[in-house]
Amino acid sequence: MTEPVLSVRDFNVRFSTQDGEIHAVKDANFDVMEGECLGIVGESGSGKSQLFLAATGLLAGNGRTSGSVLYRGQNLIGMPLNQLNRIRGSKITMIFQDPLTSLTPHMRIGEQIIEALRIHTQMGREEANRRAVESLELVRIPEARRRMRQYPHELSGGMRQRVMIAMATACGPDLLIADEPTTALDVTVQAQILDIMRDLRTTLKTSIVLISHDMGVIAAMADRVQVMRHGAFVESGTAEEIFYAPKHPYTRMLLDAMPRIDHPERPGHETLVPLPDRDAKPGLLDVDNVKVHFPIRVDGIIPKYKPLRAVDGVSFTLKEGETLGIVGESGCGKSTLARAVLALLPKTAGTVVWMGRDLSESNKDELRKLRKEFQIVFQDPLASLDPRMTIGQSIAEPLRALEPDLSRTEIRERVREMMEHVGLDPAWINRYPHEFSGGQNQRVGIARAMIVRPKMVVCDEAVSALDVSIQAQIIDLILSLQHTFGMSILFISHNLSVVRQISHRVMVLYLGRIVELADRESIYADPRHPYTRALISAVLIPDPRKERAKPRVALPELPSPMDTRSSLTFLKSKRIDNPDAEQYVPKLIEVTPGHFVAEHDAV
Repeated sequence: MTEPVLSVRDFNVRFSTQDGEIHAVKDANFDVMEGECLGIVGESGSGKSQLFLAATGLLAGNGRTSGSVLYRGQNLIGMPLNQLNRIRGSKITMIFQDPLTSLTPHMRIGEQIIEALRIHTQMGREEANRRAVESLELVRIPEARRRMRQYPHELSGGMRQRVMIAMATACGPDLLIADEPTTALDVTVQAQILDIMRDLRTTLKTSIVLISHDMGVIAAMADRVQVMRHGAFVESGTAEEIFYAPKHPYTRMLLDAMPRIDHPERPGHETLVPLPDRDAKPGLLDVDNVKVHFPIRVDGIIPKYKPLRAVDGVSFTLKEGETLGIVGESGCGKSTLARAVLALLPKTAGTVVWMGRDLSESNKDELRKLRKEFQIVFQDPLASLDPRMTIGQSIAEPLRALEPDLSRTEIRERVREMMEHVGLDPAWINRYPHEFSGGQNQRVGIARAMIVRPKMVVCDEAVSALDVSIQAQIIDLILSLQHTFGMSILFISHNLSVVRQISHRVMVLYLGRIVELADRESIYADPRHPYTRALISAVLIPDPRKERAKPRVALPELPSPMDTRSSLTFLKSKRIDNPDAEQYVPKLIEVTPGHFVAEHDAV
């Protein structure tokens, strides 16, 4: 056996606070061997990130550690700072969860990579510049030399994460610590980031510690797995042992909570209300050729404007009691479409008809009264609640605005009743949002939307930022509320596994256009459009053998929605090679009853 790259023994992390001592990491013991990927899995607050921040000397002022952290036999704990800095950033590097806050906003991308190289390798500027370009090319950033001159805000989330990986690997590290490197990324970008990390492991022989709450990410990458809960490891083993023969109840719970695209029905959880005869159901919402274009100023001697086609001709019908899942990558127009449908932003063209009534013909007062019939649950529950209002006041606000005849006592009773429906203790009615977890605040947001008994609810990425166990609870809650109240749902998500569980039909958007629309069984069993197939192939399965054996469908980089050619990415035979020319509009063709696919070239 070779010596471990990193050996942690009896490691503890404690913090002194006004409420007493917090024991964040308890007696951690593990090794990271050369060339292996060790997965550290657990929910938010389990101590995963704090363990490695403290181990590399990134500890808050009120924290203290005990035990040993040996890198190649050298104890990092108590090591002089100048000596530790020679190891950090060169031999041991870290990819943080949020690349935008980890990159310096006023420095160009290239300068940030060059700075790290010159500090740790003392190479000349010309050599550092060449190495920086190579690092960006290694993580598959196109036009690397041009990207060197850009600032972080000019790049997408996936591109920024690649820049972070390029910075972390530019000096050829021994050990790469990746802290939730794919959280909040689209499934296609997530798959690309994991592919890059695999390549780095093969090319540079780098050992990797992968910190995640996502069992699919761990299944895709890890050789060995450590399961962490409340600051302590509760189970350790190879990936096969953890996934196929878990021993600890917490590990089993994490695996059971994971939505699986290959198993839409989860034993012991809520199931989707069947919609056997959709054609017989009355229609609630008819959306016809809706477009939302934003004028963007293009610099030049004479300023001019080009339309950014966020939504570019979307049509669909939502029936009573139906859930329509809307999927696609970030920037494909999902949220913009939802806001246009709810008349929260103006349309450029098209009609939205709610129960036979064209919403564009309604004035503000009429539209305000109609708000009782359709509500929205936002992605970030804490940001969508007023921090100065108690949760009781937040939940009651729609009632006060839309049902003004109710007495104070009636409002309070309705609020307490709805809190029970969504799994909140009515005794918490006078607490504030900051006193609750993310999952509890999301329940408050759902209660706020449901309090007026709407006929339709829009869920805009309502579970994307939650731990898997909380996510499973919120999915069960939404399905349970649909059982009870029979409302229709527009469910927007980039997580196709969740969409399969919760939706009767699925609509796939690509740059503001529908490329495929079908019932959930057809679209997953028989995807016809190349984009749909790529999305499905990128979804991670919490099963190491299946995940590592399945074929991957590559996708081109998402083009600019201001380029008129972008809508014909999959139909290049009809494309006019001019970014400003009017282009052919791909037609939706019904390939089987109820299954619509946009025209595309043969693959």
